[in-house]
Amino acid sequence: METQLFIPFSPNPGLGGRMADPNMSDPKERFFRYFQTEITVIQGQIDDLATMSLVGGERQDCIDTILAGISRLSNEVMDAGDYIPAYDQRTYSQAIKALTEKLNETTAKFTSKSRFQFKSKSSKPTSGTEPQADLRVRTVSGNIKSKQSPVLDAVKRDAISSQVSAKDYNGELEQQSGVRKPSFSNAKSIAIYGHSGLHIMLPSTASRATSSGSLANLERCVVDMTIPTSTGAPFAGLALKNINKSLIIAGQVAGPVHMTNLENSVVVVAARQVRIHECRNVDVYLHCTSHPIIEDCSGMRFAPLPELYAGQLETPGKDQWNQVDDFKWLKSEPSPNWNILPEEKRIPADIWKNSVCGSPSLSTDDILRRVGVLGS
Repeated sequence: METQLFIPFSPNPGLGGRMADPNMSDPKERFFRYFQTEITVIQGQIDDLATMSLVGGERQDCIDTILAGISRLSNEVMDAGDYIPAYDQRTYSQAIKALTEKLNETTAKFTSKSRFQFKSKSSKPTSGTEPQADLRVRTVSGNIKSKQSPVLDAVKRDAISSQVSAKDYNGELEQQSGVRKPSFSNAKSIAIYGHSGLHIMLPSTASRATSSGSLANLERCVVDMTIPTSTGAPFAGLALKNINKSLIIAGQVAGPVHMTNLENSVVVVAARQVRIHECRNVDVYLHCTSHPIIEDCSGMRFAPLPELYAGQLETPGKDQWNQVDDFKWLKSEPSPNWNILPEEKRIPADIWKNSVCGSPSLSTDDILRRVGVLGS
């Protein structure tokens, strides 16, 4: 039976158990609601581990995504210390600790079911049959008596290992010309950030780097990641942050997609979950097997996945691209913050096929004009 975590308090006692006003600007209340949403997403990922296959590292990829999510949430609690009281911070930390313990318990069950184990010839036999937990699963809170390192240490270790063994693919993008095609052949994840005016198209060699994806701080860029996620494995999770006047073709994502602070852009993605925060004037061409969620957004328009990309789709489940939930709109009438993109205003099929896919005669700005991101 699945256990649900919850935060047993509201940081604004004046609410008296009522739902928050949709225009609530109190940062404590906003963080409280954000934290609840993120905890729910990670819990769902942990519950889904039992249904994932060991073949191809699918389960381990999901565990890596969960670890990164817990680490990120832990960091965000610390960063919020400027406006969150110490008591509330402790409560958040306890919730993260409980979430980590749930992950440890879940992975321990998988380990106990394993039929084969590696044993060192020099090790002494031990009494008892308690299975060893996955060494990659770490606890978060420093108050836990376990001698295991925190999740953040595991993430930092992976990052350091990646820096030692892999090239700086992101840094090399500025040195290339034309359509950039970084291989990411020795990387475990995709990270593209800090660029302006580039057309980036990931080749099939990047299919090994889809354990997670991150695009951040981009302006007037075209990024196409469909090839590695259709020829290899989909991203386990994807984060898009601080993107302006850009076209992002994200490909397929097996888990959640988080979009934060996107403006005047077009996003194409197929995912299991989509969470959109603080975005303005963004067209989302979407296939989603759960209700997309928006919060603190305006001018959002949704459309189904273009046929060119829908034909490559391997994501099972009913498409709910138009069943959007606005967490900041609690009235019975429809939210004014999003609507369906009219068919006559959607990007035509020939533009997707002949322009977006990389016509050598078109510049990045030319493509952005043709999809309506930049004015003519």
